Amino acid sequence: MDALRERGVPAHVARTGVGQIGVRVVLFDGREAIWDTDGAAGLEAQVLRNGTLVGFVPVIDGSEDFDEQQIIDAIARTDYDEPVARQRPSAPPPAPPLPMEGGFFRRFRDGFR
Repeated sequence: MDALRERGVPAHVARTGVGQIGVRVVLFDGREAIWDTDGAAGLEAQVLRNGTLVGFVPVIDGSEDFDEQQIIDAIARTDYDEPVARQRPSAPPPAPPLPMEGGFFRRFRDGFR
């Protein structure tokens, strides 16, 4: 999440149930993409507006073997303009970085680094 926010992607932790954690990307038209909270091996997302499914990102081929940088790149390259999102050939230029989330409690948990 932090690496995405450093690239200007409005990413947040998504907790959808007990032990189900993923990445929530806020889209600027009132939608949000919830990436991988289902425990499946491949990288995929649901696109929601007010809790209603309005689109999705199909499983990205080969994503079950992605490392962290490849996952970050795939999320940053996603084009959500159509109901079935697609991957752009390259990521758009980074936007200004967004502040890290967590504040004092995050620093406390991470040992005040």
